[in-house]
Amino acid sequence: MASAFRRPAVRRALFAAASGLAASAVILPQSNSRLRADAVIATPLSLPIPPRHPPPTARAQQIARLGSDEFDLLVIGAGASGAGVALDAAARGLKVALVERDDFSCGTSSRSTKLVHGGVRYLEKAFWNLDYEQYKLVKEALAERATFLTIAPHLSFALPIMVPVYTWWQIPYYWAGTKAYDLLAGRENMASSFFMTRSAALDMFPLLKPDDLKGGIVYYDGSHNDARMNVSLALTAADNGAVVLNHMEITELTKDPATGAINGAVARDTDGGFYDKIPISAKVVVNATGPFTDAIRKLDTPVAVDIVAPSSGTHLILPDYYCPSSMGMIDPQTSDGRVIFFLPWQGQTLAGTTDAPTAVAKDPVPTEEEIDWILKEIRGYLSSDITVKRDDVLAAWTGIRPLVRDPAAKSTESLVRNHLVTVSESGLVTVAGGKWTTYREMAQDTVDACVTKFGLTPKAPCSTKTLLLNGAHGYRSTLHVHLIQAYGIETDIAKHLAANYGDRAYDVLELCSKPAGRWPVTGLKLAENYPYVDGEIKYAVRNEYARTAIDVLARRTRLAFLNYKAALESLPMVIDVMGDELAWDKARKEKEWTSTVKYLHSMGLPADQNWTRAQVEAGALNKLH
Repeated sequence: MASAFRRPAVRRALFAAASGLAASAVILPQSNSRLRADAVIATPLSLPIPPRHPPPTARAQQIARLGSDEFDLLVIGAGASGAGVALDAAARGLKVALVERDDFSCGTSSRSTKLVHGGVRYLEKAFWNLDYEQYKLVKEALAERATFLTIAPHLSFALPIMVPVYTWWQIPYYWAGTKAYDLLAGRENMASSFFMTRSAALDMFPLLKPDDLKGGIVYYDGSHNDARMNVSLALTAADNGAVVLNHMEITELTKDPATGAINGAVARDTDGGFYDKIPISAKVVVNATGPFTDAIRKLDTPVAVDIVAPSSGTHLILPDYYCPSSMGMIDPQTSDGRVIFFLPWQGQTLAGTTDAPTAVAKDPVPTEEEIDWILKEIRGYLSSDITVKRDDVLAAWTGIRPLVRDPAAKSTESLVRNHLVTVSESGLVTVAGGKWTTYREMAQDTVDACVTKFGLTPKAPCSTKTLLLNGAHGYRSTLHVHLIQAYGIETDIAKHLAANYGDRAYDVLELCSKPAGRWPVTGLKLAENYPYVDGEIKYAVRNEYARTAIDVLARRTRLAFLNYKAALESLPMVIDVMGDELAWDKARKEKEWTSTVKYLHSMGLPADQNWTRAQVEAGALNKLH
């Protein structure tokens, strides 16, 4: 028998029989030949659901600790760099407080190009300009890219990006450039770049201009959900013992009257204003406020010379048909020499970015000139029979990249391309510059400087290179299938929850409503055609420190970044659920409505009408084009 089983024909027959039995076991009885699609999984299967994760320390307890404990590090600013510093220090066993006047990732860190990359265009500039700083930035970022995708597998993934080629000489040029990019990544390289034929390029990008197209060069980088990555960093810092507070503004830096050295700060609660002046005692204060770096530096030294050179970058969200879901595209030869990316992101198409000097603003509004420039460039490399309209823009936003000048440099005009860590005479540590991909390296350098300069004593070595972020511990690529089988939810919802919450997706679904007699059996969608569900609102409040409707719509979900109209339509539900969770009164709900509509103006919502809740609930937005 054993020898017979080794025969390939016998093995195939047994396998086929077993497969047939397995298949027949799941065929549902039916009274006619047409089986309803939803009948297959309308009733959730009885699968074991992992135990719930406990929520982080309550906000009130965090505030109490903020005013009573003495910290090794007080980190101001909870963007990528600030949250990274807090996590790095907490992972070493230092006592850390992280405060943010608005919300985690409220500024630059939620308005990026969503790439985890070394920067192939920076490598080109480094080569032609013999710029060693650019080269170092690319090499550092490529090393960090691999770490990024390892510690947050649910939030980041590899993405092939094509460079369309329209002249023969570009083929060896771009091929050599991408191969140099691969070589620089070394063992951490994702996959080898390759040439794509003309027919393959058009199959992948049907809207691409076919005239004179020779093919495409494809290389690999990473993509991620930047705001949720930032939230995960802050939550992981809290998991490691840090005091983490958003909506907490630093109004003053305190100093030892005898030495003039900074020994803490004074904070003000901006969420309801219940705590006006909270004294914070800290051995070291770290300024990680991105574009607002100089404002904190002037709390220390009012006459400090500005070191931030802010640059604006505008991005557009277009319908999904503009870009395939599995590959992005880069146009390296725009009309003025800037670069435009065309990337799949959260089920839509992201296009951008611009690069222009700007003034620092809290919620910068993209100008029509910037939007028109991006649309014009898009029209230039899409087929002539495709009409790219202004109405195709579902959302638009502007981020501010805080390039910095080294205050110790001889030339004040030279900008630092990588990050910069400086210490003032009174001891304020400032970290600025850099990019999303290198947040961990920035954090490590900053904490190393604090330990060395101020004699701090870590209880453990730095371990963030392998430290899995919040949600990644039990993540697996088949997670969405388990969610479908356990909760009876739609595939798009399951994939969304798995990709944005990792193993915490179970916790989110346990908070979803379960309407009787409807399909799907778990969860109510916030907006039609988007996978966000009501349980995410409760989870954001209870487990992710969301305090405003903007926190939920812009940074816990990404609906405001994907479609300003859908975000406005879902605002009544968000306010109602958050109101129940946080005991908001009528005045607070009205304030939330007003502030959220104002915020959506910075995301592309036309500002010529002040939308009321009554108008939205009556369907007035259906007339908006």
